[in-house]
Amino acid sequence: MAPKRPERLRHALSAALIALACLLAPCGTLAAWAAYDLTDTSRYVTTMAPLAGDPAVRDAVADTVGAGIMEKVDGRGDVRPLRGTVRPFVHDAVHSFTGTEAFRLAWDSGNRAVHDAVLRALRDESDRDVTVDLAPVTAQVKHQLAVEHVPLANRIPVEHTEVAVLPAQELDRFRKGFHVLEVAGFWLPVAAVVFAVTGIAVAACRRRAVTATALGTALGGALLALAVTIGRHLTLADLPDETQQPAAAAVYDALTATLRHTCWLLIALGLTVALAAWLAGRFAPHRGAGHHRSAAPPRWGSPRSSEAESGGATSHEAPADESQDLQRSP
Repeated sequence: MAPKRPERLRHALSAALIALACLLAPCGTLAAWAAYDLTDTSRYVTTMAPLAGDPAVRDAVADTVGAGIMEKVDGRGDVRPLRGTVRPFVHDAVHSFTGTEAFRLAWDSGNRAVHDAVLRALRDESDRDVTVDLAPVTAQVKHQLAVEHVPLANRIPVEHTEVAVLPAQELDRFRKGFHVLEVAGFWLPVAAVVFAVTGIAVAACRRRAVTATALGTALGGALLALAVTIGRHLTLADLPDETQQPAAAAVYDALTATLRHTCWLLIALGLTVALAAWLAGRFAPHRGAGHHRSAAPPRWGSPRSSEAESGGATSHEAPADESQDLQRSP
């Protein structure tokens, strides 16, 4: 028999709600990661701290600081004649400094300052560039060069060398996106859970609804993991300097580590729930099936009833035949 109209409506409503929940699950995960993980300064500093020992990051920082120092040297007439002599010492000193504990402290302090400055710029209405000052690092390098008795090391200028992190012309666009993420980071996961629970509740077969929801969640986690991988490729491809790609890759992987772990969690959780639901449906006992089959009375005119009638007649006639045979015997 075809399902009744209310049952069809329940099927359609459940399917729509579950599909919507599976669509919102990866979007909500991405928004929550951006709104709560990236905006937490302490968590950000903790995430970036191990990169102070990454060789690619250390080389990138050394090249940036060394270029800034040599640019200041070019602006000083009393040091400019020795530019060729000072350059290799500066390069070696900067690379040596990136392996010290002082650099690790400066790295953590710089990341905390940059993160606080970016958050203030996104939440305020200022139109200034977000920059990071390399003067503290330059001062450390100058001190190390002076200890090594490098000629004219004391004359290296220690000035505020600001590197732009977030340009002013991009602030409005980033600010609007940040406000959207703050709202979506909370409401999208909540909406996904509400739609999933409602879709399962109104489903005619809740076990199948649970299986569909779990498989959709696993698929959403896999698609989000694929999007993270594609985003990494596009980010590295957009860099103008290919020598900076290893450092940028290390930073990208560190920032997206929590997001990638969440993707694998969604995949594992979805597949586990789907498997459990399938096993529950396959091995669940069908109570009362045999009882109702044996207890059902035979219909009149059916083969079973005719056999029963014929068998009953035969059983009742058998004693009569036996009695006749006994009477005929002498």
